[in-house]
Amino acid sequence: MITLLSRLFISDHEKTDLPEVRRRYGVLSGTVGIFLNLLLFAGKLFAGLLVRSVSITADAFNNLSDAASSVITLIGFKLAGKKADRNHPFGHGRVEYITGLLISISIILVGADLAKSSLNRILYPVQTVHSGAAAAILLVSIAVKFYMFFYNRSLAEQIDSVALRSTAMDSISDCAATFAVLLCQLLSAKFGLHLDGWCGLAVSLFILHAGIRSAFDTISPLLGMAPDPALSAKIEDMVLHTEGILDMHDLLIHDYGPGHQVVSLHAEIPSDFTLVHAHEIIDRLETRLDRELGVMSVIHMDPVDSKDHQAHLLRSRVLKKLKSMDPEAGLHDFRILRGDDIPAVSFDAQFPFSYKETDDNILLDLTDYIGRELPGYQAVIRVDRV
Repeated sequence: MITLLSRLFISDHEKTDLPEVRRRYGVLSGTVGIFLNLLLFAGKLFAGLLVRSVSITADAFNNLSDAASSVITLIGFKLAGKKADRNHPFGHGRVEYITGLLISISIILVGADLAKSSLNRILYPVQTVHSGAAAAILLVSIAVKFYMFFYNRSLAEQIDSVALRSTAMDSISDCAATFAVLLCQLLSAKFGLHLDGWCGLAVSLFILHAGIRSAFDTISPLLGMAPDPALSAKIEDMVLHTEGILDMHDLLIHDYGPGHQVVSLHAEIPSDFTLVHAHEIIDRLETRLDRELGVMSVIHMDPVDSKDHQAHLLRSRVLKKLKSMDPEAGLHDFRILRGDDIPAVSFDAQFPFSYKETDDNILLDLTDYIGRELPGYQAVIRVDRV
């Protein structure tokens, strides 16, 4: 069914790396979500009024909230698919993260409202009425929500969408919530218990948990989370296997939304290469990264004199000092600057974020070391956190 809908309504549905195809997938998901959630809202509202159940009625409005979330998803994908313009030169891809966050907030609000209604029912219990029609509606709702979970999860995997993952998580939480409501209805009818309020409270806590977890998942890329290790490894492998490049460092991946990533890095090139030759190597590499990985890349060339034995000797001594400070420390872009009257050793010192010393203290320690152990050299040091 999922594949059939994709083939019917999305041309070039297999080309999920294209922004326009991703937008169409999002529109399809939103449209299906609106239609199914409105049907579930109508059915559950009827069932809730029929048996006088606050948990069923609240679950109905949960589906109405899901329909609103689908509208937000649909609008978000349309906006995210807009082309870059003067004010947004890297496109509008982050709109998708914002819509995912809005969906999460709506889930949290629904959970809070349901908790309030359920607490009121616990304090002032009302005997619910058993109805086979209401139970059937809840069973159908569970089946539909299971379908929506697998449907949205499949789409999320195909186009790597945070917003659709949030929608899928919402669907599976709805399944559990509706099942709990159905179970409470059956137990109340059989044993005459007042479980409606307690069931609603349990459902509300489940919904709140799902909403909060989904919110954290969507806030992280907005704040600037660490890049995908798999993508970083592919970039590093491609760079280091490029003929003429000795090493690389300072890899940065800027995420402007799915399909909108900008990569910058420093590539070490032998210093005896001509400028034209080095530029040709970098230019071809940038083209390969764009074509094979779909990223925009900016590569800085760092000339390295592989025949400077004095630099190699000093580098080994400085690296030993760094390792004594922290086993995970390292360095890159090490060279001797001989242009001034007093030569200087220049390098970038890498320390993990877990290293507790401040950057200023690190610089003081290393500068003191250079002055004491490498007399006759000044220090030009930068601290990187990795």
